[in-house]
Formats: sequence, C-alpha cells, structure tokens
Amino acid sequence: MSEETGTPGARPGPVPVPVDRLRLELPPVHGTAGEERAHRKERLAGALRLFARLGYEDGVAGHISARDPEFEDCYWVNPFGRAFAGLGPEDLLLVDGDGRVLRGGRRVNELAFAVHAAVHRARPEAVAVVRTHAPYGRALSCLGELLAPVTHEACAFYEDHALLDEYTGAEDGERIGRALGPYKALLLRNRGLLTVGASVDAAAWWFVAAERAAQVQLIARAAGKPVLIDHRAAVAARERFGGDLAAWVSFQPLWQTVASTS
Repeated sequence: MSEETGTPGARPGPVPVPVDRLRLELPPVHGTAGEERAHRKERLAGALRLFARLGYEDGVAGHISARDPEFEDCYWVNPFGRAFAGLGPEDLLLVDGDGRVLRGGRRVNELAFAVHAAVHRARPEAVAVVRTHAPYGRALSCLGELLAPVTHEACAFYEDHALLDEYTGAEDGERIGRALGPYKALLLRNRGLLTVGASVDAAAWWFVAAERAAQVQLIARAAGKPVLIDHRAAVAARERFGGDLAAWVSFQPLWQTVASTS
C-alpha cells in the first residue's frame, strides 16, 4: 500500500515534507547591548575551550577577539598567558584599539592584539577575528599557496580568501587588514590562518573549516596530483554554503560539545 495514496498495489511515492512544521535554527537576536555582550563573551570563551581540544593552542600565542556591541573600537579577547581550556566569560579582557585593558585583571599580548584591532577597523561589519595556531594551516602557508577547491567543503573558500605572500618577521596589522580585504580568511605566509565572521560562531567555524581543508589538501598532494573542482561548480558550492549563516549553523554541533561541559 502506498503511503501517499493508500491505494493497494500503487507505486509508493514520496512522503510530503511537512514544511509548515519546520523551524530553521537562526542566530539569536538580543534586545539590549548588555544581552548581546554576554552572548558574545559566552561564545568567545566556548570557542577558546574548543580550540584547546582541537590543538589550536601554542604556548601563549593565539587569540580570538569579539567586537563589543556598544563601545566603539573596543574588543573582548582572551588574556595573555592563560590556557584556552580553562577560560570562561568572566576571564575575558575588554581592550581598546590602542591595546589598553579597560576591564579585566590580566595583561593582553599587545603585539598580537594589534593585528586584531587593525583587522576589526578594516572590517567594521565583522564581529569576530580568529588568529591562532593550527598545524595544517601553518604548513600550507609555508608553501605560499591558497586553499584549493579539492573538496566540496573547501569550495566555501573558493575566491573568498587571500594570501599575504610575504614574511616580515613581525606582524603588521594594517598590512594584514589590507591583505584580507573583503574575504573571510587569510593565509599569512609562514604563519598560518586568520578568519573573520559576522558572529563568533561563524569566525570560529571558518577557522576550523580552513584548517580541515588545508589538511585534506596536503594529504591529497602527498598522495598524488589532486583533481580540482571546476570553477562553475566551485562557485555554486560557495554560494550555497559559504555564507556566515551557514557557518553559524555548522558551528552549533561543536558548540554543544563545549557548552555541555561549561
């Protein structure tokens, strides 16, 4: 008997999707700056704990920053010398664009934070900036190459990331901001990855996704000559799942792993 028609002997047809009962999960909207601030700090601390689990921590290096929703040119960031794994919202620092700590009882890595402040100023629509250390992104950056469209997932970055193809010995925030341009990600030669997003969740997801794409690309190159996805298909894939909303949705399962233990 067909589920669709109930007619004996009829060929089974598809069961209609109950679109009227579907609810698309969307990022929350907050009524006040205070509520938005608390949300961003919670997600920022959770992303740092996640990065600890993923091995994206290297001594005192590495930061995730989030723009304050109320105070101009002020950003929340992890403190200098504290392990990612133990951080909560209460541990974060509020730092102005000149690197002065406005809230919090610890120091900030001024040299590293200067990069974040410059990128935030260059990209006023971006809420979060991720610049930390992961092995495959750093390895690919040593080759001076972009992420290639070798997998469906890597297509999210197709023609939407850049390479800063020089090494100066000291990070120059203004130059990094210019090199990033309008894109979601930047490969800094011999240094690794930087990503931005319209939410902490999106910026964190783009970093994870770029690191995974770099890993697959390097493995494929070690095994042989990768076959690239053609331009038209790569663009179509990027347009479908390369936006910050898709990144926010993709991050939610990872968020659940740290939220459940916070």
